[in-house]
Amino acid sequence: YLQRARQRVLGLLGDFDKNRFAILKAITTLRQLSLDPKLIDAEKYKNVSSTKLDRLLEQLDEVVSEGHRALIFSQFKSFLTKIRQALDDRGIPYLYLDGATKQRGELLKEFKTTDVPLFLISLKSGGFGLNLTEADYCFLIDPWWNPAVEQQAIDRAHRIGQTKPVMVYRLIAKGTIEEKVM
Repeated sequence: YLQRARQRVLGLLGDFDKNRFAILKAITTLRQLSLDPKLIDAEKYKNVSSTKLDRLLEQLDEVVSEGHRALIFSQFKSFLTKIRQALDDRGIPYLYLDGATKQRGELLKEFKTTDVPLFLISLKSGGFGLNLTEADYCFLIDPWWNPAVEQQAIDRAHRIGQTKPVMVYRLIAKGTIEEKVM
């Protein structure tokens, strides 16, 4: 995928304005491959596990077992769905918020008033206007082009009223386009 995308993008750069969407699609495909190759081709990669998901689950097991609460941000709803499936399989409760969520206020109230340990949030939906100081861990699953957007997401937990240190983890797949984004 990398070699084909590189050749394709280099060939399209001559007329960037005309080809910007094809270039963006190629880059987005590489970013999704960094998360889980099954996001691109579920059949071809059915026996390939997502190293990033495996590592996240290890960390979440520890966070939850120690009584902490965490916010988990990704810009790809398809990967948040994979996280949800894995949490369901493990019996770990969570809340979920993306741009299609209608009951946003109720979810925020539930996170504030219950002991649900995890809140999965799409980066664009949850990066602004939320105060979630109940969480003391924040996981950024994939890097965003603009560091200010990531900082806004982190700031959901790290706000006035926070009484605990906030641990922030950025999961970056080595040797991938994610390193280049960073």
